[in-house]
Amino acid sequence: MRCQSCADAVRAALGAAVAALSGPGAVRGLVRFLQVSPNRCLVDGAIAGLPPGPHGLHVHEFGDLSQPCDSCGGHFNPDGEHHGGPQDQHRHVGDLGNIWADVEGRASFRMEDSRLKVWDIIGRSVVVDAGEDDLGRGSHPLSLVTGNSGPG
Repeated sequence: MRCQSCADAVRAALGAAVAALSGPGAVRGLVRFLQVSPNRCLVDGAIAGLPPGPHGLHVHEFGDLSQPCDSCGGHFNPDGEHHGGPQDQHRHVGDLGNIWADVEGRASFRMEDSRLKVWDIIGRSVVVDAGEDDLGRGSHPLSLVTGNSGPG
């Protein structure tokens, strides 16, 4: 039998990170990453000020916010894969799929990812895109690059 404080210590040893989001207009939010096992990263967050509907969510390669999304680089892609969805075998590690903003512009989400690791994302950026990520399944030339989800 394990005590709760022992379980908490094990979780803390695997790593955790928080990204504070701010964007154009009133977009504000927080995304938390918790490495719950060597192969499972829990990602949860709440973002407000978004247009209602789906929005792509990605980890980008740089944490440079000097020119909002332009200085963040591309999607975090250490394996040189094409863009895909979070359940795809071939995808950027930073491809987290879509989040959904309600009619009031708020998105709350919780997902698990088997490829993303907390220790790989420290110093990078989290970007919410203007539109829906097609998960690399669209016919647009940007589909396999960014999911054709628009500007961040």
